[in-house]
Amino acid sequence: MANRKRPGRTRTKRNNRREPLLLSKLDPQDFNVRPGEPKAIACPDCRTWRRIMGNTDLKIREHGISDYVPEDGERAVCPGSNQAVVVDIDIRRWQVWQDRLLRDAMPQENRRSARQHYKPIPAPAPAVVQIAAKSTTEEPGDGRPLWLLREMKWASTATAVHETDTRRAQLPAGDAPLGSPLVPLTTLHPTRPEN
Repeated sequence: MANRKRPGRTRTKRNNRREPLLLSKLDPQDFNVRPGEPKAIACPDCRTWRRIMGNTDLKIREHGISDYVPEDGERAVCPGSNQAVVVDIDIRRWQVWQDRLLRDAMPQENRRSARQHYKPIPAPAPAVVQIAAKSTTEEPGDGRPLWLLREMKWASTATAVHETDTRRAQLPAGDAPLGSPLVPLTTLHPTRPEN
C-alpha cells in the first residue's frame, strides 16, 4: 500500500474568484502537464512553481507569498492561491514543443542525433577457391591471360637460374681455407660395422 500513488485533491472548494487561467494564454514553459508527472505551474502573482491540485476541478495549491514565516505571525497568503486552471491545449503538441526546447537548451556535444547512422556491413571475403579460379581467368591490360604471362616470365628466368646452378656446382680453384676440414668430392656410402 505504501507504493500507491494518491491523486492530487483540491483541499478546498473555494477559489480566489478570478477568471480561470487558460493554459493556452500562458507561456508554454510556465507550466508542466506531462502525463505521469505532477501537474505544476508558475504562479502568475508570485512567479514560484506550485502544484496544480485536483483531477477535474484544477486549482493552484494554496501557498504563501514567500517561504519565510515570521516568528510572531502567519505568512501572507499569495493572491494566486486557489486559482482555477483550465487545460485547453493539446498536451501532445505541447510535449513535442517542450522536448524541442529541452534539446535546444542542451549543449551540442551532449545531443544525440535523432537519426541513427549505421555503418554498412562489409561484404564477406571470397573463398580461396574463388580467388584462385578468378586469377587464372583474369586478363591484364594487353589482352593476354595471366597464366601465359607467368609462363613467359618463368621461361625468361629459367636460363639464368640454370647458369647459376652450374656455377655453384663448380669447385673453386686453389687450396681450401686453412683450418677447415676437407670437403669430400665423392658421395660417401657408409656401412654399418658388424659386431
